[in-house]
Amino acid sequence: MVKNLTAQEFLERRAGGADMTLLDVREDWETQLAPVPAELLHIPMGQIADRLGELDPKRETVVICRSGGRSGEVARFLSSRGFESVYNLTGGILAWSRDVDPRIPQY
Repeated sequence: MVKNLTAQEFLERRAGGADMTLLDVREDWETQLAPVPAELLHIPMGQIADRLGELDPKRETVVICRSGGRSGEVARFLSSRGFESVYNLTGGILAWSRDVDPRIPQY
């Protein structure tokens, strides 16, 4: 089962020392237009299956996209592939911009 996490919750957990992978599944042009101001791993959604080896299934993984749809699909996919702790970042980069950092452009 995939759990949800807000951008604020992610930042609080990371600040508290949680060792989490932030996986951005948006396309290259999207990450250039509205970059996430946090350390992350960028693998576009269409490349996830081919690049699974770059992810640690035992590490908490938080998946982000523009609004939460694609990241939800990828989170479910990862969960079905044995990833133990996967979260969908609720509302994606749009929510991050709205709730945490308004300098990030909405698109």
